[in-house]
Amino acid sequence: MKAEKRREEILSLIGNAENPIPANVLAERFAVSRQVIVQDIAILRANGLDVTATNRGYVLNTKIQATRVFKCRHSFEEIVDEGVLIIEAGGRIEDIFVNHRVYGRISSRLDLINRTHVEELYRSLVSGASKPLMSVTDGYHYHTVSADSEEILDNIENLLRSRGFLIEI
Repeated sequence: MKAEKRREEILSLIGNAENPIPANVLAERFAVSRQVIVQDIAILRANGLDVTATNRGYVLNTKIQATRVFKCRHSFEEIVDEGVLIIEAGGRIEDIFVNHRVYGRISSRLDLINRTHVEELYRSLVSGASKPLMSVTDGYHYHTVSADSEEILDNIENLLRSRGFLIEI
C-alpha cells in the first residue's frame, strides 16, 4: 500500500473511531512499524489536520468532511470560474495535482475557501511569476474538494459537468 493511501485510511479510522486508536494497533493493521505510523500522523498534522496523541492513542479533533477528487480541464481564463463554482456550491478546494508522464504526480496545497482566495490565486498567476500547474498537462488537472456532505459533492460534480470542466474518469 502506498503511503498516501495508508494515511487516508489512518485518517478515516481515527476520524470514525469512538475511542483513541494506539499507534501499535495502526502499525499492525497496515503491516508497518510504529515509527511509520508516527511519521504518517506528523504528515497529517502538517497538512492541517487536528490529530492529538493521547496516552491511549490518536484522536481526530475535527469532524471528517466528505472529499472527492475531480478531474478537470479548462482554459487559463476559466480558473476563476471553476474555483468560484466549487466554492459557491459549498466546497473547499484542498489542492491541485497533475499526473505528468515523466515526473509523475505533481501537487500543490491550495486551501481555497472563498472567492477572494480564488481571485488572489488567479492574480498571482496572471502576473507571470509562475504558470499554472495545469499548463504542463495541456489543461488537465485534478482537485481534491471537501464539503460537509456527499450531496454537496454530487452537486459540485453536476455543476462541473454542466460547465464542461469535468473529465469523466
